[in-house]
Amino acid sequence: MVIRIAAVGDVHMDQDVMGRFRPALEELPEHADVLLLAGDLTRHGAESEARCVAQEFGNLGVPVITVLGNHEHQCDQVPQVVKVLEDAGITVLEGTGIVVECPGGRLGVAGVKGFGGGFAGRCASDFGEPEMKSFVHTTNESAEALGKALRGLDCDLLVALTHYSPVPDTLAGEPLEIYPFLGCYQLGQAIDSAPTALALHGHAHHGSERGTTPGGVRVRNVAHPVIKQAYSIFHLGDHLIG
Repeated sequence: MVIRIAAVGDVHMDQDVMGRFRPALEELPEHADVLLLAGDLTRHGAESEARCVAQEFGNLGVPVITVLGNHEHQCDQVPQVVKVLEDAGITVLEGTGIVVECPGGRLGVAGVKGFGGGFAGRCASDFGEPEMKSFVHTTNESAEALGKALRGLDCDLLVALTHYSPVPDTLAGEPLEIYPFLGCYQLGQAIDSAPTALALHGHAHHGSERGTTPGGVRVRNVAHPVIKQAYSIFHLGDHLIG
């Protein structure tokens, strides 16, 4: 049983980027059973930019599943962005999951944007000012939603899709000072709470590609500036290839 997963994040679409990915995407059904997008689909989260995403990543011949990134929140048009994407047949996850029937089995994908907060020994705590408590509450709430979605899926192979990173490994190359704004350990705990086979994220443009959660789940940073191609392919089965 092998399921072929294509993934990319941080494509930051606008009119001037149209067509950059499409030639490779046209060949996608030959190489993958599903395409996962790890957020930051747009530059500023404008509805017009979402239409560019829909045109570039819609009608590919394989299911397309995404989470939003922080950029999708900049213009305060999240509902409009989500509607444009869903009207194009792109599934948007936020604390939710979906099971896709693939030739190699049932693929479960649970997704959430995630949030910052940092990692073990160097993380924000739920203490002090209400602003800090609110920050950490958002982090915890997002991670809890991911864990619940992962544990609720009945599938053969399980994948976690986030924008923020669940581990510090894939942030290597980014300034240490901004690690707390690139991910949080709570996402890693959520991923480890289920029999997750693979975790995919974006957000860290100057990070590294490979990492592992404390529980041993393989993590891949698929931000476009990191993978430097239209998408990466992962063959998921008894062993991960990619």
